[in-house]
Amino acid sequence: MTATASRCSAGILLYRRAPADRAGVEVLLVFPGGPIWARKPDAGSWSLPKGLVEPGEDEWAAARREYAEEIGSPVPDGRPIELGEVTLKSGKRVIGFGVAGDLDVASVVSNTFDLMWPPRSGRMRAFPEIDRAEWCSTDLARTRLNPAQVPFVDRLLEALASSGDVADSGDPAAPAD
Repeated sequence: MTATASRCSAGILLYRRAPADRAGVEVLLVFPGGPIWARKPDAGSWSLPKGLVEPGEDEWAAARREYAEEIGSPVPDGRPIELGEVTLKSGKRVIGFGVAGDLDVASVVSNTFDLMWPPRSGRMRAFPEIDRAEWCSTDLARTRLNPAQVPFVDRLLEALASSGDVADSGDPAAPAD
């Protein structure tokens, strides 16, 4: 795949089996950094690590690059699951990929961006692109994610169930024989 539109992002929905005391799958979500997001509620404000696809750039390559920039470590090795595309209210398209892996969220070190803050002050300040990352159950992810990105969770669970990696309920299961 190669991006053809300028308002397109690509991202990684990292997933892992939930710890033994919880059933199902957990996904890694990120909360945007910077002063504009500082007072936003959890509900509907989280995202998968993602960023703009350069014109002509391969979406999978862009998703890996953006993940590394926002998380501070490379995408775990593994076969990506294509999660398709969603469109945000802004009109921006987001292409998602699911990847199995684990990550200590305490190790996340995001890249930064410059912003004039406070507005019209003439002072530029650097802010992290993401404020924090957390592992969430798929149910919690559905409430935290930007509503347009929720289908990525459902598509991931569908892909895992159809491959035999996870039972239809989202609970861990041994691969089908």
